[in-house]
Amino acid sequence: MHHNPISIQNLSYAYPDGTQALDKINLSIKATERVALIGANGSGKSTLLLHLNGIIMPQAGEVTIGEWSVNSENLRNIRNFVGLVFQNPDNQLFMPTVWEDVTFGPLNMGVQGEELLQRTLQAMTAVDIDPQWYGQRYTNNLSGGEKKRIAIAGVLAMNPQILVLDEPSAQLDPRSRRQFIELLQTLPLTQLIATHDLDLALDLCDRTVVLSQGQIVYDGPTEQVMSNPEFLDGHALESPLCYSRPYCQLEHAPVKASRYRELV
Repeated sequence: MHHNPISIQNLSYAYPDGTQALDKINLSIKATERVALIGANGSGKSTLLLHLNGIIMPQAGEVTIGEWSVNSENLRNIRNFVGLVFQNPDNQLFMPTVWEDVTFGPLNMGVQGEELLQRTLQAMTAVDIDPQWYGQRYTNNLSGGEKKRIAIAGVLAMNPQILVLDEPSAQLDPRSRRQFIELLQTLPLTQLIATHDLDLALDLCDRTVVLSQGQIVYDGPTEQVMSNPEFLDGHALESPLCYSRPYCQLEHAPVKASRYRELV
């Protein structure tokens, strides 16, 4: 595994209407780090994520994924290296059955035979999806939580080193959300998670990056920023529920969201 799989230097990007979406972003993420990316709507989170596998190309600055600079010549290698999971799994699942969807990526990489079978089985097992039960089920008949898992399985089957998730807890009921957090905790991959769910960020990530108006305004320990309501409010963010309930304080020290659920 590459020791420094994501390196971004002075990245800037403006939309065709002139809106500055990203302004001189500098960010480095080490192997196996799990980093939360938070910010209000329009702060640039999704635009940043789409640079990581070349859906959007840098206008200024440089994005390096592993050994490759993000440019048209390196897209194949980069897209094998970075697994991007969209906010809405319906935008990602497009084959009729679960098995066909999970195998689609590796098949297009030229993987066949026993290797294809093992990759698919391992990916489905990793997300706690039984291949025998789910393999021939139609993807459009699955629940939101099941679709999220299948979308991740399809990415994992391509053996990425980086997992990039855009609003992974969106559309999940409380039980599915908890199961999904537990799933992400088990995956030994570098993870960058863009989310409005600050309790999820608190549960999963030791490090948090805050974007505001296209700029990084904080990059540091998650608990430090989550316990600063004035800073969060100044960037149109609400404190996690765990920090807003008095009985979630142990000697005035906020506890993680997993502990909050135990207390309530």
